[in-house]
Amino acid sequence: MFHYTVETKKSPEQTIADLLENLKDEKFGVLWHLDMKEKLNEKGVDFDQTYHILEVCNPVEAKRVLLENSLVGYFLPCKIAVYDDGGTTKIGLPRPTALIGFIDNEALMGIAEDIEKRLIVAIDKSR
Repeated sequence: MFHYTVETKKSPEQTIADLLENLKDEKFGVLWHLDMKEKLNEKGVDFDQTYHILEVCNPVEAKRVLLENSLVGYFLPCKIAVYDDGGTTKIGLPRPTALIGFIDNEALMGIAEDIEKRLIVAIDKSR
């Protein structure tokens, strides 16, 4: 499966607050936080769903993968979505291993597996 998604009983706002702390524990920071509802409404597009996209990065890992193959930059930074789906908050991400699978490189796959595990730990702790 190309993605990992879990549900929580927390609000999207509380989930994001917890996720920020848990990402720090895994040495990831948030480069950008897009509030889709706010941004689309700002642009005159009616969108009522709570939907946040966090772009997260570990600079050391980003350097490692880019030095191995510059094409990996197409997948960076990693994205984590936090959104309301019919009253249930969901947290998910595209699996780094699925994306790296497009580049045939065993060294990269090993790094992607480690990054994926760490991001899933942060997500699971945020549930």
